[in-house]
Amino acid sequence: MKRIVILGATGSIGTQALEVATWRGYQVVGLAANQNTELLLKQAYRYRPLLVSCAPEAAQWVRQALPDGTRLATADEVAQLEADTVVAAIPGMAGLKPTLAALRAGRHVALANKEAMVVAGPLVWQVARAHGARLTPVDSEHSAIFQCLVGERLEDVAELILTASGGPFRTAPENLSAVTPEQALKHPTWNMGHKVTIDSATLFNKGLEVLEAHFLFELPLDKIKVVIHPQSLVHGLVRFNDGSFKAQIGPHDMRLPIQYGIEYPERPPVPLAPLPLLGTWEFYPPDLKRFPALALAYEAGRRGGVAPVALNAAGEIAVMAFLQGRIKFTDIPRVLERVLKRAPQVPLSWEAIAETDRWAREVALEKQ
Repeated sequence: MKRIVILGATGSIGTQALEVATWRGYQVVGLAANQNTELLLKQAYRYRPLLVSCAPEAAQWVRQALPDGTRLATADEVAQLEADTVVAAIPGMAGLKPTLAALRAGRHVALANKEAMVVAGPLVWQVARAHGARLTPVDSEHSAIFQCLVGERLEDVAELILTASGGPFRTAPENLSAVTPEQALKHPTWNMGHKVTIDSATLFNKGLEVLEAHFLFELPLDKIKVVIHPQSLVHGLVRFNDGSFKAQIGPHDMRLPIQYGIEYPERPPVPLAPLPLLGTWEFYPPDLKRFPALALAYEAGRRGGVAPVALNAAGEIAVMAFLQGRIKFTDIPRVLERVLKRAPQVPLSWEAIAETDRWAREVALEKQ
């Protein structure tokens, strides 16, 4: 029986990872969450983990309400539990520290926190390799690319192609300045948290995925491409030097890449109906004029150093400001651009990441 830990247990990926655990009969030994303590406690009573973590302000209440045999701990302690796989699904920069704790403990990490690679990819690989840890991607697009690369040589790859649905505003309205948070949160394909959903509406999420692929697969940025595929059935493609392609195709169900990320290289059956290969599948180039946030991600990747750190931090602040009604939808890429233009040009290090993240959040809050 596999022993698993889920970091970000009450979020979209975390709850679906628990569904996979139920399918497969995994022993859930650790759960880390933030403030959704009601759901965390329900999960604790169902799965009876050894350790759970939550936001510090809720710790006293949660500690008293836990079932017998389950203890409260920090997210880092949960991440370091003896387990076959740690599903790293805490969103944003908050997920970096516990992800690193799992890697330093030599764990297999099924990575759903894209920010870990975006802001610190080379350093994350250093930690993983130094401690004999293993990484498999869980994001649907990166899982797709990972699956296409199995058995292939990276030197034979001409380009990696990430697909994007185009979000709710792919073609309309023409003027995006009056878009409301409620409209932006209505993603046409996927059910995700607020931050990822808004980023998908601006295509910034795809920009972060480009940076993630660049660092995760250690391929040059100019080999990472994006196409708009509204049907979201082809999740990723690889074009090889001889002109041939490999593609990964699947339904709109994140439980499949989650299970593959945990079980690789095995492919156990799932209790889902097979995908019917019917209908019209469309592919379009991204409109960078309409969605400039994608182009800004490429710019940050070309600049290197801490530029992706600054861009990522600015994105977190901009999305929060939009959801709170303090800026317009079209102001989000303007905040990203303003912070990126002023980002320091310094080499990547853990100290530089922390300092740049703090600086970029302060700058992003200006003029709001």
